[in-house]
Amino acid sequence: MSSKTNEEKVRLGGMALENGVLVQGPTAWACAVRLPSGEVHVAARRKRFQASRVRSPLLRGPARLAEAFSVLPAVRRALPEARLPFMRRRVQAALAASSLAARLLRGSPRLSPLQNELAGTALSVLPVAVSLKGSELTAYHGAEHTTIGSYEHDEPRTRVHERCGSNLIAPMLAGSLLANLLASFLPRRSRGAARLAGQVAAVAFSSELLGWALAHPDEPLSRAIRRPGQELQLHLATAEPSPEQLEVARVALDACLELEQSAD
Repeated sequence: MSSKTNEEKVRLGGMALENGVLVQGPTAWACAVRLPSGEVHVAARRKRFQASRVRSPLLRGPARLAEAFSVLPAVRRALPEARLPFMRRRVQAALAASSLAARLLRGSPRLSPLQNELAGTALSVLPVAVSLKGSELTAYHGAEHTTIGSYEHDEPRTRVHERCGSNLIAPMLAGSLLANLLASFLPRRSRGAARLAGQVAAVAFSSELLGWALAHPDEPLSRAIRRPGQELQLHLATAEPSPEQLEVARVALDACLELEQSAD
């Protein structure tokens, strides 16, 4: 088994759960959760789909997003105690309500196409806001960022991480709004396919834009691109984790790294 040097850090991502942390590497994932009894359970597996193999700029972003969500069924099978962010009933109700409201708005003759899409875009963030309220999700999100960032930089880091998905929200919403607005002028039978293609394009554009911003951190445009995500992390999406939550995140990170390193 080979070990990674400081210059060969494994590129990691993650997802906060209601009761733990999911850490993902290029070829493996690991999830750790804390039970009500205080005991920590962990599971780790190889990935079947690896987005790192996708090289096309048009497909890299959508592939990373698909990879992030493709492991969730495996997580649930391996670790039934894991409580995913959208498992709570009120979050599912908010998702259904926002989807229905957006559909009704799109059929309203009282609103212009731009007003329709602006309202639909605003409604799309409702389930996210509901998922963050009244749970430990934000603190585990902070634990995920702190643990992964500290590993990557070999020094203690804060709960704000430069690669957090929150950095994609602003460009993705803007791209989706534009794509949906353009689709609204097409014949009705073509709008569904056009909106789907627009969403994929928005994810691809946002991912490449963030990649450029991270590669040029001192550019004024780069700082402007990353600022909304940083503010979102600071004021809404994360909270300061407890030592117990940091312990859970570290267990997940260590389990993921063990699989990644054994692959070499």
